[in-house]
Amino acid sequence: MYGVAVDPTVEGATARLFAAKRRPFDVRLPVLVDSVEQATEVADLDPRARTLMARFWPGGLTIVLPMRTGVDLVLGNGAGAPTVGVRCPDHDVPRRLCTAVGPLATTSANLHGQATPPTAAEVEELFGDAVAVVVDGGRCEGEPSTVVDLTGSTARLVREGTVPWSDVLGVAG
Repeated sequence: MYGVAVDPTVEGATARLFAAKRRPFDVRLPVLVDSVEQATEVADLDPRARTLMARFWPGGLTIVLPMRTGVDLVLGNGAGAPTVGVRCPDHDVPRRLCTAVGPLATTSANLHGQATPPTAAEVEELFGDAVAVVVDGGRCEGEPSTVVDLTGSTARLVREGTVPWSDVLGVAG
């Protein structure tokens, strides 16, 4: 599935992303990373997170964790302590971008609540000048990632997607 991404350390970048998608600011943005090591740049990883990452990364699992102390990313409004959802995608293009640029705030390449176009040309047509560059990664389709919140004492399902919740529970308990 195509995504739209920005460097979350650049002032105003995530605001432009929210505007381009017409996404409510209270729907937080996840962060793509190229590896477990890069995830440690933005999040505090506990043993449960590391176990899930070893099993499901790269792949369709986003893990919500406490944001690392000293990291100040604008990812949207959220209740409670600062958190960040991190995922290492199973597609080479976004992983290579993360390797080159660093962790990227991202979301599906659609208008909020609508279907995501499967081709770069359709993404470019949808967003026009609202995005600076469209990288053609071939036809990309699929389910959204499963999102699991590990900020509490027990794993909590936020959204079931490509990774079955039962598989997550089997690993994270």
